[in-house]
Amino acid sequence: MGRYTGPVCRLCRREGMKLMFKGARCETAKCPMERQNRQFPPGQHNWRRGRGSEYGIRLREKQKVKRYYGIFESQFIKYFQEAERGKSNTGASLLILMERRLDNVIYKLGWAPSRPAARATVAHGHICVNGRPVDRSSYLVRIGDKITVKDNERSKKLIKARLDELGDPHVQNWMRMEAAKLTADIVAMPTRDDVMIPVEEQMIVELLSQ
Repeated sequence: MGRYTGPVCRLCRREGMKLMFKGARCETAKCPMERQNRQFPPGQHNWRRGRGSEYGIRLREKQKVKRYYGIFESQFIKYFQEAERGKSNTGASLLILMERRLDNVIYKLGWAPSRPAARATVAHGHICVNGRPVDRSSYLVRIGDKITVKDNERSKKLIKARLDELGDPHVQNWMRMEAAKLTADIVAMPTRDDVMIPVEEQMIVELLSQ
């Protein structure tokens, strides 16, 4: 099964929250989630839907996280299995693993307007980690990793334009960025508090542990 290529605003409506697929446009009045008649799940009979089943509620939490980070089901299961092997809370570990993805880091640094754009930025070879080009958006950053923009005019111009458009990005405490040099360092591991998506991760653990 390939990646979803349909209208992404339907996904936001289905999950009942902004997934920020279109960057700055999601913060404007053009976003369908800002319209009262669009704040319902898509579909002809959305008004008939009552409260979901216990399974359905847990499934929605899982789908919300998958769509927020833009990953496949098989990737999600691998992250869950890795989080389950750890000694800390499985739900928090699962979210922290996805926070460490390189595309998420690029988005949070302000080097891309959205996570889909961040994935494209990484895939097109604009990003280096520890001096080496990395084109896998699923790369998990570690403490001490140095993230830089590829040393060519095209890549630097692209990232500078995005930073100028965004202004002064609020970089979370586990990252340190030098905007003038287009470099960033991972100084700590992200925590559960750094995860911005409102989600009940324990429901995901209950769903996948059955």
